Amino acid sequence: MTKIYNEQNIRQAYRKLTLALIEKKLTITTMESATSGQIASLITDTEGSSAVMKGAFVTYCNEAKIMQGVPAEVIGTYTVYSKETARAMAEACRKAYDANIGIGVTGTMGNVDPANPESSVPGQVYFAISFDGVVTDYYRELPVQPTRLAYKLAVAAEIVEELMKILGE
Repeated sequence: MTKIYNEQNIRQAYRKLTLALIEKKLTITTMESATSGQIASLITDTEGSSAVMKGAFVTYCNEAKIMQGVPAEVIGTYTVYSKETARAMAEACRKAYDANIGIGVTGTMGNVDPANPESSVPGQVYFAISFDGVVTDYYRELPVQPTRLAYKLAVAAEIVEELMKILGE
């Protein structure tokens, strides 16, 4: 069965997440590639989010990831589309902002990436969550989405679901 992603439900889930982070006094940051800042945007849609969102990186190209602390060797060895790269992204942003939680996300949306054609498969997404230094990685194969925004929201839905589990919400 194909999973349906509802934008309003996703926005409500991020509101709940942001409020939980505020209540628990936990800080968060992201390093986003495929989602281009969508996760950070959803977190900051809730008033009071400045208490928890320390900052975010949009690292759309490999060079940007490396500039922000992802080892070039990780990308060279495992490709940009890998759990290893997502893990390195999550840890790099968490450390850069000294946050409790770092999220790293990389993957291919609706088309093959011309800059990395050998390793990009549309719909394959890797993300990782670093929570106080413990990194958990995830892999998802997304069903075809009608737009790039729909792909970003689908990834956001998968991430918030895992974050809420980690937070015990």
